[in-house]
Amino acid sequence: MVIDPCRNAQQFLSGIAYLGGVYIADISAAVVAVHRAPDYQFSKDTTDSITLLAGLGVEGDAHLGATVQHRSRVAKDPNQPNLRQVHLVMSELLDEVRAAGHEIREGQLGENITTSGVDLIGLPVGSVLRIGDDALVALTGLRNPCKQIRDIGDGVLKMMFVDGDSYGRPGEQVGRTGVMGVVLTGGDVSPGDAIEIRYPAGPHTPMQKV
Repeated sequence: MVIDPCRNAQQFLSGIAYLGGVYIADISAAVVAVHRAPDYQFSKDTTDSITLLAGLGVEGDAHLGATVQHRSRVAKDPNQPNLRQVHLVMSELLDEVRAAGHEIREGQLGENITTSGVDLIGLPVGSVLRIGDDALVALTGLRNPCKQIRDIGDGVLKMMFVDGDSYGRPGEQVGRTGVMGVVLTGGDVSPGDAIEIRYPAGPHTPMQKV
């Protein structure tokens, strides 16, 4: 599927109702924590705020860029568009890992934004997230769980997969290590910021790994 983030951004902006100073979107969530890392490493460092730059990603992060920055993808074709500018992980997944007796912190899965209140994996490709006052991020796909997750503890990598029936992908195992997106409109993002999500128009397509 060809993603047109600009079209989805316009759908988001035109589709939000404004009532008494409050934006009403399809789903609301919240930012729990934010992270970045200037060097290529599995986990990212938690910080007080991050700045999203339109068409590029997270300022000061190793994966900032309009073309692919993840090393495996650079090796295949360095001119591919960067569909992995921002990485989001739901805090509910981290809670599951902790409940199973393992220690895991926000940012340890390499995400830039840890969220609360929404099943990110269930959102359709092309969904647009308004994060904080200004930032708009269009979702492009899923982050595939990698073997480094085994270092967190025995069985944790297996916890990153679920049956795909509830995500419109029957018979498949779906990875839950977060979703990827591109920055449509820049802005600052901090813990406690609201996330307002707008679905794309037309038939909804489940996200695949990117």
